[in-house]
Amino acid sequence: MAFVTRQFVRSMSSSSTAAASAKKILVKHVTVIGGGLMGAGVAQVAAATGHTVVLVDQTEDILAKSRKGIEESLRKVAKKKFAENPKAGDEFVEKTLSSILTSMDAASVVHSTDLVVEAIVENLKVKSELFKRLDKFAAEHTIFASNTSSLQITSIANATTRQDRFAGLHFFNPVPLMKLVEVIKTPMTSQKTFESLVDFSKTLGKHPVACKDTPGFIVNRLLVPYLMEAVRLYERGDASKEDIDTAMKLGAGYPMGPFELLDYVGLDTTKFIMDGWHEMDTKNPLFQSSPSMNKLVAENKLGKKTGEGYYKYK
Repeated sequence: MAFVTRQFVRSMSSSSTAAASAKKILVKHVTVIGGGLMGAGVAQVAAATGHTVVLVDQTEDILAKSRKGIEESLRKVAKKKFAENPKAGDEFVEKTLSSILTSMDAASVVHSTDLVVEAIVENLKVKSELFKRLDKFAAEHTIFASNTSSLQITSIANATTRQDRFAGLHFFNPVPLMKLVEVIKTPMTSQKTFESLVDFSKTLGKHPVACKDTPGFIVNRLLVPYLMEAVRLYERGDASKEDIDTAMKLGAGYPMGPFELLDYVGLDTTKFIMDGWHEMDTKNPLFQSSPSMNKLVAENKLGKKTGEGYYKYK
């Protein structure tokens, strides 16, 4: 009887351990790598919703600029949210800022974080090297997530030993305003990791949607081919840029026409995405390059940020 009892206790103990290991990670501490618009936006919304955040970048100047941008953005939020109580608005800004620390050494801060969100340059080698290094220092439970909009999550995850704790977490710009987050599950991502990231997205006040690790995920997979088809329509001489933009705004109810949006996003960004997809699937007609876009990028006419793209802005 004693033997049976011991076996039962052992069985119950191992079941409890399995159940505990299957529990979702409650994300409280977040490390954001990259102090640009996307990284700063993620840091802001995470801190504003009760998370402690460490924002990491390469120089003090970049981090100071990021922090200034976050403060300005928070003050805009506070002005609307606390219109009738400015004092509460000031307290909200100060409390949120106090939850954001900065660092130039990612490896030294990831040991105590629950989630690492990467928002650096869209370069597979650079991202892979970053995660490979952080994998050695991060805690066992820490989830890694990339905010990439165009690269394959699986390829980045393969640089680490925690493929089951690796996923995509694709935010949209500007992060504080855009409600959508695409949560990307690779074939190796565990259900526990996926559900933890869905819950985290919801705590940020976002609306998460799930997608497999397919090129462009949901939004860009639909949006970028649409933009490129508009360019091909123009290149064939079927319609002018202006009329295509007008048609999509008045006929489809879009806030911007495709050429306006291309110039706003940056022609180099769209070309980079298309080139990457073309490498993955050279025969896909949706992933073919555009002569007019290639020419404009070669001439450094990238859109609004350079003063000229498909339209002139000077």
